[in-house]
Amino acid sequence: MSSDLTNKKVITAALTGAIHTPSMSPHLPITPEELIDEAVAAHAAGAAVVHLHVRNPENGMPNADQALFKHIAVEVKKQCDVILCTTTGGALGEPVEKRVKVASTLKPELASLNAGSLNFALFHVLDKVKEWKHDWEKQYLGFTEDFIFPNTFKTMREFLEIFNQVETKPEFEIYDVGMINNLAYAIQSGWIKKPVYLQFVMGILGGIPATPQNLIFLYETAQKTIGDFKFSVCAAGKNQFYMGTQSFLLGGHARVGLEDNLYIGKGQLAKSNAEQVEKIVRIARELDCEPATPEEARQILGLKGLDKVAF
Repeated sequence: MSSDLTNKKVITAALTGAIHTPSMSPHLPITPEELIDEAVAAHAAGAAVVHLHVRNPENGMPNADQALFKHIAVEVKKQCDVILCTTTGGALGEPVEKRVKVASTLKPELASLNAGSLNFALFHVLDKVKEWKHDWEKQYLGFTEDFIFPNTFKTMREFLEIFNQVETKPEFEIYDVGMINNLAYAIQSGWIKKPVYLQFVMGILGGIPATPQNLIFLYETAQKTIGDFKFSVCAAGKNQFYMGTQSFLLGGHARVGLEDNLYIGKGQLAKSNAEQVEKIVRIARELDCEPATPEEARQILGLKGLDKVAF
């Protein structure tokens, strides 16, 4: 990598996710048109990568509708050169085969790949919402009290076979330290080659807490176990900007967005993903860093390029 990319930070905007529900914020993008506008605006604000989930446009319920993925990807590509990172996590409870289909359908430059199973819990937020817009929301959140988000070694192997076929770079989602060990096994088994790209996901109930000490632990464990990697950090809720800042200090990158955090400051709902991107860009610049452009991010992460996607 050329030296002029050393202080470039890859900012990812995770637009909508599958965690928050419409009753939690009026600013959560739901429809394809909203997601397209949010992606383009996040890019203009300094995001090199947009992490994409889709939802039922009628009621906001997360799903894995391939037509929605395709429509959004095509329209965003017409307007800017942002890197699209499609989810293979999908909606909670989505069948594994449906989750990975977007990789073979769109052949994106980047896609998430969860590196292990966990008790992915959202039920604890039920008491914080006073009024529900849709009947599905309460049930969706409540069922996670008894929910295991399945990401087995077989899942990882089969997903990586597809990723390798379509030349999609995996963004390995690391929710806890044992998942680094899982990934090390995948590398040793020849399923994936280094350098790998890690996203340390912190602060989910069921995963590792979002603390400075834990991020250092994750980083040092990955150094010892894997060695050759790039990394980014995202954190749930109020810790989003704290952990993103620490990632910069450790030489990493950062993810913001309404998937992870609905607020821009204490008690203040973020009006858009772009607003959060602007804030993390300001933080980066205070540390004498600059947001990477999509083309710079492609060099940093070793991506195949926008001319090789299927949208």
